[in-house]
Amino acid sequence: MSNAQNISKRLPNLGDHALIGESAKLPINDATPVISMSPVVLPAPDRIMDLHMRVSAPATGKNIPIILLSHGQGSSNNLSSLNGYAPIAHFWASHGFAVIQPTHLSSRALSLSPDEYPEAPWFLRTRVIDMKLILDELDQIEALFPQIQGRLDHSRIAVVGHSAGGHTASRLMGARGNDPTHETYEDLFEPRIKAGILLASPGDGRGGDGLGPAAANTDLKYHSHAEMKTPTLVVIGDSDGFPFLTTRGAEYHADGYYFSKGPGSLLTVKGGKHGLGGVSGYDTSEAADDESPERLAMVQRMTWAYLRSALYPDDSAWSAASAALDGLPGLGYVEDKLPGQYQSS
Repeated sequence: MSNAQNISKRLPNLGDHALIGESAKLPINDATPVISMSPVVLPAPDRIMDLHMRVSAPATGKNIPIILLSHGQGSSNNLSSLNGYAPIAHFWASHGFAVIQPTHLSSRALSLSPDEYPEAPWFLRTRVIDMKLILDELDQIEALFPQIQGRLDHSRIAVVGHSAGGHTASRLMGARGNDPTHETYEDLFEPRIKAGILLASPGDGRGGDGLGPAAANTDLKYHSHAEMKTPTLVVIGDSDGFPFLTTRGAEYHADGYYFSKGPGSLLTVKGGKHGLGGVSGYDTSEAADDESPERLAMVQRMTWAYLRSALYPDDSAWSAASAALDGLPGLGYVEDKLPGQYQSS
């Protein structure tokens, strides 16, 4: 008798992780197969080295909206590069987005020394310039990955950043330094980006007050969201007391919501720490005290819904997801504001 004949009950094919719990109640479209290419190497003669990226997209379809994903710093050897962030990059791609993940010069995979490169180790400005280069060269990126050529919608572009990557994303959406005499006051706003998400992102620098020891000696001490104008979802964990960045606790990461002048939403993840359930990688030591398939699934679905509605105003995904989350208070909650409602004085 064959093994197949001994099976009394077959299970459904593999879908969502079995441990996502209440997050399964949040609405989402059907997943589709994903194609991914790495490395996609974009020539960058004005950079220390060419820009290495991973590009992931649905295997079929046209007019695919684009997400630029900026990695964090982190202590791991590989997640701060094109090899990280699979839990969100693959999810978004399987649900209809093209995701472009550059390896910034701040990556631990490169480990560039401050002794040789003055902007190291954070490379805060260079990160932003990386994203502008990608936007300038979308046609070339498509040509380097023929399976997606002619399939991307260059008019619907979002930026997402986690941790230090949130600083990158916020600068592209209009945030800048608060001191007109300092170089961080430079306006790097990018009008081609129509929406963004800040995941456990740096808050306002306040001249260094409230910053952790590693961040206080960087340009983060000048950072201000007062001029951020692009529609933005800010995602924080209510247990994110990440001392590497701040001594203010979780409230620090919400500054992009409260102090920006643009329309925005705030998603608070119950029990979430700096990894927000594990956005940067699967089964990693970086998220060892924060790994949760349920929290991760909530962040995946809510961020997907936000970007769908932000890039397609007639799409009700965000209102539907927010309404569903209202009935799941153990997962988190959403706040929304109109332009200028909480603008910093």
